[in-house]
Amino acid sequence: MALIFARNKNNQIYAIQADQQLSATDIPKLEWLLDGTLLPDTELSGFYKGPRSEMITPWSTNAVEISQNMGLQGIQRIESFETVTSAEVYHDNMLEVIYTGLHQQIFHIKAQPEAIRSIDDVGQYNQQEGLALSEVEVTYLNDVAQRIGRKLTDSEVFGFSQVNSEHCRHKIFNGQFIIDGEEKEFSLFKMIRQTSEANPNKIVSAYKDNVSFTKGPMIEQFAPERQDMAAYFKASRVASVLSLKAETHNFPTTVEPFNGAATGAGGEIRDRIAGGVGSAPLAGTAVYMTSYSRLEKDRAWEKGMAERPWLYQTPMDILIKASNGASDFGNKFGQPLINGSVLTFEHEEAGKRYGFDKVIMLAGGVGYGLFNDAQKREPVKGDKIIVMGGDNYRIGMGGSAVSSVDTGQFKSNIELNAIQRSNPEMQKRVFNVVRAMMESRSNPIVSIHDHGAGGHLNCLSELVEATGGHINIDKLPVGDPTLSFKEIVGNESQERMGLVLKPQDIDTLQRIADRERAPMYVVGDITGDNHFTFESAKTGEKPVDLQLADMFGNAPRTIMKDTTVKQTLQEITYQQEDLESLLKAVLQLESVACKDWLTNKVDRSVTGKVAQQQNVGPLQLPLSNVGVMALDHRGKSGVATAIGHAPAVALVDVAAGSRIALAESLSNLVFAPIEDGLKGVSCSANWMWPCKNPGEDARLYEAVKAVSDMAITLGINIPTGKDSLSMTQKYKDGTVVYSPGTVIVSASGEVTDVRKVVTPDLSNVPGSGLIYIDLTSMPFALAGSSLGQVINRLGNVAPDIKNAAYFADAFNAVQEVIKEGNILAGHDVSSGGLITTLLEMCFPQNEVGLDINADIFAEEDLIKILFAENPALVLQVRDVMAVNDDLQRKGAKCTIIGKVEPSDRIHITHKGNVTKLNIAEYRDVWYKTSYLLDQKQTKPELAKQRFDSYKNQAIDFNFNTHFKGTFESLGLSPDRTPSTGVKAAIIREKGVNGDREMAYTMWLAGFDVKDVHMTDLISGREDLSDVQFIVFVGGFSNSDVLGSAKGWAGAFLYNEKAKAALDNFYARPDTMSLGVCNGCQAMVELGLVYPKHEQKPKMLHNASGKFESIYLNVTVPQDTNSIMLKSLAGNKLGIWVAHGEGQFHLPYEQSKYNIAMQYSNDAYPGNPNGSPYNTAGIVSEDGRHLAVMPHLERSVFPWQCGYYPEGRRADDCTPWLEAFVNARKWVEQAK
Repeated sequence: MALIFARNKNNQIYAIQADQQLSATDIPKLEWLLDGTLLPDTELSGFYKGPRSEMITPWSTNAVEISQNMGLQGIQRIESFETVTSAEVYHDNMLEVIYTGLHQQIFHIKAQPEAIRSIDDVGQYNQQEGLALSEVEVTYLNDVAQRIGRKLTDSEVFGFSQVNSEHCRHKIFNGQFIIDGEEKEFSLFKMIRQTSEANPNKIVSAYKDNVSFTKGPMIEQFAPERQDMAAYFKASRVASVLSLKAETHNFPTTVEPFNGAATGAGGEIRDRIAGGVGSAPLAGTAVYMTSYSRLEKDRAWEKGMAERPWLYQTPMDILIKASNGASDFGNKFGQPLINGSVLTFEHEEAGKRYGFDKVIMLAGGVGYGLFNDAQKREPVKGDKIIVMGGDNYRIGMGGSAVSSVDTGQFKSNIELNAIQRSNPEMQKRVFNVVRAMMESRSNPIVSIHDHGAGGHLNCLSELVEATGGHINIDKLPVGDPTLSFKEIVGNESQERMGLVLKPQDIDTLQRIADRERAPMYVVGDITGDNHFTFESAKTGEKPVDLQLADMFGNAPRTIMKDTTVKQTLQEITYQQEDLESLLKAVLQLESVACKDWLTNKVDRSVTGKVAQQQNVGPLQLPLSNVGVMALDHRGKSGVATAIGHAPAVALVDVAAGSRIALAESLSNLVFAPIEDGLKGVSCSANWMWPCKNPGEDARLYEAVKAVSDMAITLGINIPTGKDSLSMTQKYKDGTVVYSPGTVIVSASGEVTDVRKVVTPDLSNVPGSGLIYIDLTSMPFALAGSSLGQVINRLGNVAPDIKNAAYFADAFNAVQEVIKEGNILAGHDVSSGGLITTLLEMCFPQNEVGLDINADIFAEEDLIKILFAENPALVLQVRDVMAVNDDLQRKGAKCTIIGKVEPSDRIHITHKGNVTKLNIAEYRDVWYKTSYLLDQKQTKPELAKQRFDSYKNQAIDFNFNTHFKGTFESLGLSPDRTPSTGVKAAIIREKGVNGDREMAYTMWLAGFDVKDVHMTDLISGREDLSDVQFIVFVGGFSNSDVLGSAKGWAGAFLYNEKAKAALDNFYARPDTMSLGVCNGCQAMVELGLVYPKHEQKPKMLHNASGKFESIYLNVTVPQDTNSIMLKSLAGNKLGIWVAHGEGQFHLPYEQSKYNIAMQYSNDAYPGNPNGSPYNTAGIVSEDGRHLAVMPHLERSVFPWQCGYYPEGRRADDCTPWLEAFVNARKWVEQAK
C-alpha cells in the first residue's frame, strides 16, 4: 500500500494510505475534503506528532467513511499529523508518537500479537500486571487451576481480576463489618436495600441492573413509524418508567482528566441505555471535586496546606480538562448537562492531610424507558450474542482493577494503561439503533449490557451469566492487529454494547444498524451449559474456557475490622467587623462562586426537552440547583434531579454530614413539583471513601447507617448507587493525602408540571416578601462551612437534621404551595450560608434588592446567622402573611424575614445596626472565580469581555402586536392525528443530535415529517421528490472531523444519487429549506444560500476557540425577505445557541447578503462567535432557503427558554413556532 501526503492551509499534514492509485477524478475530491494540496514527496523531514502506527484512530475511521461516502476508492486510512519543533514535545504516549520524519513505512507494523500465556505463578502475575487480586483470590485461582487440571491463561486470570474487582463486585459494601469489636448485623449494601424494602413506593427495578427504574406517567412517544428506511413520524401514547443513575470515574480523571471524565460521562449514559432491554438517556449531571486550584497567589485559605508534587495533573488543570471532557461527550452525543456541583477542599489538622488529590468526578443522569421494557429477559440456548460499536484497541487495560486501589500504588505506566479514550459519535450511532428497537411495536432485545470496566470479559459474561455462552473471538473487530487475545477480550475501548437477540430478529437489527452506520457483529451463541468460552475459529485456541461459577468466583466474604478514632478539632473564630471581608472570600470559593465557566461550554438545550437548566433570570446566571426535563414535547410531565453533598461537615460529624448530603439534595429538588411529594422521590447514593485506613471503615459504616435511617424515616428509597473506596493518593516521598469521605446523593422524581418549577431569581413584584423555612430543628452551626474553610478551620459543632419526620412535613408543605402557584422565587441555604442565598436571589437581574430583618432569629451572632449552612429554604411570595400562615398550618417552621424592593442593595438589620451590601459589587466578586477559570479555557481577552459584559446583556423581548402566543391563534393543535398532506423531511447524518426536536416542531406546525438519513439518499432509497420542505438538523455530523459539516457536504457533492436528489429539490420552484447549527454549516458548505456568489460564505471556529452554550437575544431585521421570519420582522427574542464553529465568514460587504437574524449585542458573549455584522443567519435572495446558527426549534415553547417575560410564561408557544407555520403556509400555496 502506498502512502500519500497532503498539507492543508494550517500546515497540518495528512498521511493517506491507499491500496490503489488515485484517479485523476479522485485527486480534486480528496484535496477538497482535506482543504489542502497533495504533496509529490514520498517522505517528509522534520518532527511530527501523530497517532501510534498500530492504532487506527476514531478520527481516521470517520475520515475514511467520509471518503467512501464521496465515492473515493481504495482509501484505507487517513491520519492527521501536527508539525512540532522537537522530539521532546509533550504527547499522550498511549495514543501518540513523535515521528522524526514521515515516510512510507510509518504505518508498517513489525510487532506480532503476544501468544496465550499459561500462568505458573498467579501471585507473581498479579503483582506484575497490577491486577489488585487479594491473597484469598490468588489462592482461589490456584485452587481452580488445580481442580480443572491445567494452568490458567493470562486472559482468564486477567478476566477474573476485572470481573471480580472491587469496582465491579463491591466486596466492601457486601462485606462483614466488625467495628470496635462488635460484629455489625447488616452489610452496607443491606442497609441501602432496607430503604427500598421499607419504602418501595414507585420502584420497578432496583439493584439488579446498572440503573434503577421507577414508575412514570403516560407520555407521548414521537418517532418514525419504522426505522430501517425513511418513514414519517407519528405520535403515540406509552406507559413509561423513569431511570436514575450516577457513576464516579475518579481514578481515570485523576490520571488523565479529559478522557477520564469523558468516558465517565459516556459510561454512565451507556448504563442508562442498557437499562432493562433498552432505555433512553435524557439529561446528565456532573460533580467535580479537587484540591485547591490556586488560581491566585493571595488566597489565604489555599495556604493552609503545602502544595504537593502532583502525580499527574494540577487541580486547576483537572477542573478545566475534566469539565471539558464531560461537556464534550454530552455535546457530541446529544445529552444536555443540566445540574451539577464543584468543590475544592484541603485541610490539615492533627497530622492528617485531607484533600481531593485523588479527585471525585461524578457523572449522573436521568432518562426514561417503556414500562414493558424495564426488565431484562432470560436468554435461552440458540439465542445470538451481538456486539455493537467500534474496534478493539489497547485501551483501558485493567481499568476496573487499578481503579480499586490507591492512586500511586502502581507504576505510572500501569495506571496510564488503564485509562480509556472516548468516541461519543460512535456511541450515538449505537444508541440510535437501541432506541429504534425500544420504539418498535415489539422490542426484540432479550438482554443488553454496556461495555465498560473489564471490556468484553465483563460485558459478555454478564449477558450469559445465567446460561453460558460461546464467543468466536475472530468476530470481534480489531483496530490494532498487534493485540493479543487477552487485550482483545479485556480492553476497555468505549462506546460498545453487547446484546442478545433471537436468530429471527438479527436481520431487522442489521438493517437498522446499516442505516445508522452503527457497526454490528454477531459474535457468539447462548449455549445453556453454564460455560463461558472465547475461542478462535481460525486457530482453535481458547484464551478463556471456564465454568461461569469459576469465572465469577465464590471467594470468602470480605471482613472489614476497624476501630472508631476520636478527634478534637479547632473551633472557628472570627471578628464581627470582618463580615464583609469574610463574605468576599467565601464568594470566591469554587463551591460558592459563579459556575458560568462550566455552563457556558456545555449544551443545555439539546433534545428540546430541557425545562430547567442551571441559568436563570434576565442575566442568565447559573443559580438553579434543580434540573428538569420534560418527558415529551407536550411540556407537562417531566423528571427532576438534584444533588447534595457535605464532605467537610462529615469530617466533623460523619453521620451529620451524610444526613446533610441527603437533605441538600432534597432541598434543591423541592422547587420542582413532584408527583406524590416526598414519597415520589428516589435517590442514588455514591460513596467515595479512603477505606482501609484507621477509623475510616468505622466512619463509612456510620455514614451509610445515617443515610439509610434518615431515608427510611423520610419515606423514600435509594434504589441505585455506586462506591469508590480507595480514595487515597500516595506520593513518592511517603506523603499520603486522604480524600474526605464523601457521599453524593442524587435525588430524582416525576414532575407533575414542568411549567411550575420555581427558580431562584427574584421577581420585581411590589409588596412581595421573603419567608425563611428552617429544615434542621437546631441552632445555627458553622462546622464544615465555607466560612470555616476560608479561615482554615473545620470547627466542632456541625449542622444536622435533628428531626427527619419534620423535614418531610416541611418538604411536602412547600410542594403544596408550589403546586398552588403561590411562590414567585425560591432558593435553598447551603454553601455560603443564608447571605449567599440572599445575594444569589438578587444576582440574576438588575435593580431588585432586599430589606432583611435578622432580629427574627434567636441568635446573637450575625455572622453565625448569615454564614451557617444549616439546610433551609427562602421563598419569595406575593401575599407573604397568607402564605406564611398556610405553610405553618401545613407543618413548616417558617417566618417572614424581609421584603423585596426595587433597589441595588441588600439591607440587613440586626440589633440596631444596618449592614448595606451593594449587589453589583458582590456579584462581580462572586463572578471573579469563574472569570479566572474561563481565562484558562478561552482567549483571555474574551474572558475579560465576558466578565465586563455579563451584567449588561439582560435578555429582553419585543413581540409583534399580532402574536397571541396560543396554538389556536396559529391554527394548531398538539392533539393532531390525521395527515395534513403537507410533506417535509429532516435530513440527518451520523453524529447529528438535533433531529427529534426539529421533527416535532415541524409536525406541530402542520407538516407531515419524514425522517431521512444520508444513507437513504446515498443508496437511492429516498430522493426527496415527494417533499417540499427540508431541514438540515443540528449536531456533530461525523464528529466534525475535517471541519463542521465538511463530510456531510461531501456525501452530497460527490455521491451521484444524493447529489441528484439535492439538485432536483433545489431546482424546483415549490420548495423551501432550513439549516440550523450543523445544518446551517452544511448549507453554507454546499453553497445553497448564495449559489451565484463566486466567493462563498464559510463557517469558522468561534472566536473564543471553544463550544459556546448560551441563551441570548437575537433581532429579526425589519427588512428581512425570509419567508419563515418575515412576520417576525422587528422582533427581539430569546433563543438558544450551542455550537463550536458558528462564525460566519462573509467575503463581500454587508449589502451582498440578506441577513435574516442578528445577535442583538455586539460584545461577546452576546455575539457568541465573532460573526461580522452580528450575523446569526442568512437567507437566499428569494427568501426560500434559510441558514441560521441559533436553535429556534429548541425555543418554541416558553418552558424551553432560559428566560421568558413573566407575563407571557403561560403562553402555549413563542414566536419561533410561527416561523414554521409561515413555512407550512407558503408550501401549501406553492403546491
